[in-house]
Amino acid sequence: MTTPVVDFTAYPAIDVRDGRVVRLQQGDYDRETRYADDPFAVAMRYADAGARWLHLVDLDAARAGGYTLAPLLRSIADDGRLQVQTGGGVRDEAAVASMLEHGASRVVIGSLAVREPASVDIWLQRYGAERITIALDTRQDEAGAWQLPIHGWTERAELDLDACLRRYRDAGARHLLCTDIARDGMMRGPNIDLYRMIVARGEGFALQASGGVRDVADILAAREVGCSGAVLGRALLEGGMAIEDALTC
Repeated sequence: MTTPVVDFTAYPAIDVRDGRVVRLQQGDYDRETRYADDPFAVAMRYADAGARWLHLVDLDAARAGGYTLAPLLRSIADDGRLQVQTGGGVRDEAAVASMLEHGASRVVIGSLAVREPASVDIWLQRYGAERITIALDTRQDEAGAWQLPIHGWTERAELDLDACLRRYRDAGARHLLCTDIARDGMMRGPNIDLYRMIVARGEGFALQASGGVRDVADILAAREVGCSGAVLGRALLEGGMAIEDALTC
């Protein structure tokens, strides 16, 4: 059995679209649930509860490019209690630099990490592995291999998950966020077998579980297999899990 991670981090997540806190089911913009009109107030509620990190996603930018949450990011950073990892629509180095300048502790790079890994390699060297989170959305194919769909999860990338993990290990990446597309926003529990497999590879990533976390038991299961953190979205917003309970795991 994998030794549980001692320094485990709960990442309450805020996904923003049109200025509101929302959640999508399996990344589908037509399957949106709205929760709050003030993302900053939600962030401060998590900070008041003792959270140390926030996972902030710009869904508008993820779709069309052009990060729109710089003022919100700056306000959260200025409060000083939350470190923020944020992403959505990162297309170039200018976007990475801007997010860092506006107070991001880490920039989350998703599709581009699969489509243009050579560019991300450069950013890892330029900004440091502690400032970049590689986010991989994956789906298991009929043969059991974990693929990395791109372009709204409609096309298969040239790299599969195994190849991508090896590549970013060699590039010196530290932080990895991995989502099983089938679990994203579905409240079906995270794919613990997937995370166990990634940890067992011994690549040395600080792995964040993402997608489907429902309760404290799911967090503990992710921690038990060696994840260093878990991203918590819908369960917190709908009251299925209290942020205070999540932070004690």
